[in-house]
Amino acid sequence: MYKVLIIISLIFTYNHSLAKEISGIPRVIDGDTIHINSYKIRLEGIDAPEIKQYCKKPLLKFSATIGFTINKDYPCGLISKKKLIEKIKKSKIVCYSTSKDRYRRYIATCYLKNLNLNKWMVRNGYAVAYLRYSKQYLTDENYAKVQKLGIWEGTFTLPEKWRKLN
Repeated sequence: MYKVLIIISLIFTYNHSLAKEISGIPRVIDGDTIHINSYKIRLEGIDAPEIKQYCKKPLLKFSATIGFTINKDYPCGLISKKKLIEKIKKSKIVCYSTSKDRYRRYIATCYLKNLNLNKWMVRNGYAVAYLRYSKQYLTDENYAKVQKLGIWEGTFTLPEKWRKLN
């Protein structure tokens, strides 16, 4: 067991040492993209609604016997961005990136002190786990679904599908 822990520790240290550290006060572009100075950063493993994307949430529910709900459209993409801005509050964050995407953005996990912002966005329903690339935040997505947080309060099109349709 001790050897396994040492190997895991070495792997983490090795991967962490390969990561590019980017820190500063970010400018939030949307719920999964930020800029720190000249660095464009895409939050790894998550996908937030697009700025122009609308979702639906219940406005009025009728009794269980009728089973009818009136939904209201709301700008979930803008809300996702707003919630990330409010969470960061113009504070310094630290991001660790090990790769870039095809748009030359750094793919990174970002932290506000000890808080993983990628995880926070998914766990609170302001983004989904981007399962095409990672299952790291699937448990957090399931939590948000069960608790009906953020976009999970109503219905929405997955951001990846919304981009293809628009």
